[in-house]
Amino acid sequence: MTETTTEQSPPATAESAGGRAVASAVTARRRRTRRRLLVVFALLVAALVFLLIEGLGSSLDYFDTVGQALSHRAQLGTSTFRLEGNVVPGSIASTANGADFRLCQGAHVVDVVNTGNPPALFQSNIPVVVVGHFSSDTSRTFVSNTIMVKHSATYTAQHPNRLRVAAGTTC
Repeated sequence: MTETTTEQSPPATAESAGGRAVASAVTARRRRTRRRLLVVFALLVAALVFLLIEGLGSSLDYFDTVGQALSHRAQLGTSTFRLEGNVVPGSIASTANGADFRLCQGAHVVDVVNTGNPPALFQSNIPVVVVGHFSSDTSRTFVSNTIMVKHSATYTAQHPNRLRVAAGTTC
């Protein structure tokens, strides 16, 4: 007779079962920690992207000329933007709240109602940028709270056709 021996694994003990339970609890904790870190990281990335888009979008300082603003005034509606034009000679009228005047670019003219003190260099026939909005999406009245006077001689040299007027005319 031959004797065969078979190896049997030792019977599971409470100690080895407890070790497996501890190991699986540690693994589960690690998974939860990883998930939490991924969620936090994703939220931070989303917040950073949002701030970059909002910050860059709002920091772009552009303006429309009178002609551009009038051509898409329905889209602009009453949203705030910057408007560039020449102050029409003889159109400035001081008011209790500021000044009313007209801005032009070629044949395009807008009436400006400004609240606040105009800058010291503000005068007729100079290029200015005003900040404000149209009083309605069909109106030619621009309500402004800020007037910025471009007083550098280099502006005309850098933008010769921006506010150029025909010879003998003011707008």
